[in-house]
Amino acid sequence: MAVIDRGQVNRRAAEIYDEFFVPALFLEWADRVVTAADIQPGDRVLDVACGTGVLTRAAAERAGESGSVVGLDINDGMLAVAASKAPSLDWQSGRAEALPFDDDSFDAVVCQFGLMFFEDRRAALQEMYRVLRPGGHLAVAVWDSLDHTPGYAAMVDLLQRLFGEQAANGVRAPFSLGDVAALQALFSDAGIPHAQITTHVGSARFASIEAWVYTDIKGWVLADKLDDEQYQRLLAESQHALSPFLTADGEVIFASPAHIVAAVKE
Repeated sequence: MAVIDRGQVNRRAAEIYDEFFVPALFLEWADRVVTAADIQPGDRVLDVACGTGVLTRAAAERAGESGSVVGLDINDGMLAVAASKAPSLDWQSGRAEALPFDDDSFDAVVCQFGLMFFEDRRAALQEMYRVLRPGGHLAVAVWDSLDHTPGYAAMVDLLQRLFGEQAANGVRAPFSLGDVAALQALFSDAGIPHAQITTHVGSARFASIEAWVYTDIKGWVLADKLDDEQYQRLLAESQHALSPFLTADGEVIFASPAHIVAAVKE
């Protein structure tokens, strides 16, 4: 899997991601994921692919002072931002496919919108299950397919038309696990029985088309792929191509559904 498909970003892009992407897309999902993981006061929790820590911090609130939470990510830029926002939490660098923890170490393991980017998704799920104690809860969120996410389907079409397949793939990648049957098969193949998939409909919200384009391009893997001239061209073309998602007051709002997969270790 190429870097562009793994969600890797530099420190500046991670800062933009945290400032704009988190409130636009990710914030509303954190409570849903920690609820699906049934996190209780005193629990020891692992957040895999924690990014800048929005889910980690929500898990820490649920676990309380008697609990403990570890946020793990392979991306140093994301971890630096996460640590700056919550220095008291335990932030660690590591790969989802080789978690640096003993068997049965955690009461809950969560992963929010990271599974799509792992080099070996099956191995990553097996690792999450391995470090979970018997009776512990696993909760993994992935985006639904592009077919059900009209705003990003339009963004992908625009990038494809202007800059080709590689640029479009950078925005396609987050939606690669949207098929429910394939997602269920992935968990079963990883040895996680009885995983329950629930689909929730969220909303993507940006202050304007300009804010949407800026967030997607400057806070994502295309930050180093489009030069200033290409970025300006995209911004100009987007005013028409993305206009169906404008509200009367100039905001951008569109449906952004996701699946939450929950399982209890037997």
